[in-house]
Amino acid sequence: MGHGPAFPDLSPRLGALAGCLQALVRRAWSGVVALQHRRDAKPAGEAPDRASAGGEPRADDAFAQAIKSAAPMPPGMVCLVGAGPGSVDLLTLRALRLLGEADVIVHDRLVSDEALHLARADAERIYVGKSRANHCLPQAEINALLVHLARQGRRVVRLKGGDPFVFGRGGEEAAALAEAGIPYQVVPGVTAALACGADAGIPLTHRDAAQMLTLVTGHTRDGRLDIDATALARPNQTLAIYMGLANLPDLVRQLIGAGLDASHPAAIVEAGGTVASRRLDGTLGSLTAMARVLRTAQPALIIIGEVVRLAPAVAPAAALSTRYAGRRPPTWKKPGNRIKPVITAHAGRDATL
Repeated sequence: MGHGPAFPDLSPRLGALAGCLQALVRRAWSGVVALQHRRDAKPAGEAPDRASAGGEPRADDAFAQAIKSAAPMPPGMVCLVGAGPGSVDLLTLRALRLLGEADVIVHDRLVSDEALHLARADAERIYVGKSRANHCLPQAEINALLVHLARQGRRVVRLKGGDPFVFGRGGEEAAALAEAGIPYQVVPGVTAALACGADAGIPLTHRDAAQMLTLVTGHTRDGRLDIDATALARPNQTLAIYMGLANLPDLVRQLIGAGLDASHPAAIVEAGGTVASRRLDGTLGSLTAMARVLRTAQPALIIIGEVVRLAPAVAPAAALSTRYAGRRPPTWKKPGNRIKPVITAHAGRDATL
């Protein structure tokens, strides 16, 4: 299958403007790695439009004003920030700014080391990661930790893989902060379903195949897989199943029992949104066998629906892999057998809670 059309390079004026933006970001967000100048996408907005018309000085002013107008994080505030699926270039600009302002970063297992390196060099980093049946710190204690840090007058970024409000327990943390009277904000991130669909070339919705997208968690509650299999087996929808590998046989059994055919198209996308992304194609009935060949250290998303048939033979991420030759995939914290949060304190900071 042939490659899609190549995007044209930026004009020289837009290229120069991108360099100005890079310098402005470096000056305004001290300690944060500046955004790399990209030549395969055209900036949008008032400033790039001015540059295209030959008004570089006015465009420079517009960029500077946009950056200055962003209110800094006040002391004693907690920001629940989505880190996206792993690749740092999928972070939002707001997330990048807040990482550069935070005094302390409280982060999960699926936040890559590359994302953590964007924080201030002197910022404290507290690891509170979880894996199945292995919680470094129970959720109630994470909530208490966020309140404790904020009451010390510190600027806190709670950095979570994906999006804080999509199976990230961000709602529980937000409720705890509100109850304690702690000001907070939520910064969305690219959730796994979007990143995996894009990398795999699977459109999550399509007029002819899926008019509905359902996000499902495969985690158990009280040892039981609690899903509405009848609703999930309805036609003309796409299922994006998070954290579904551990209970995959039970999930498949329930869906088939609810009427979804074993030959229904399905895929597993591993490490979506990173340079290590991989797509495995099959059917609902073959999912369990497909899961056996996965790299266990990598997160994976299950996609079930007719939209899987619409994916190209070679996933877009794989077709572009030569562009990333020599780049390492993002690294995540290994869960290990920790019983306390791992705290990295900078010089002069008391690391005790």
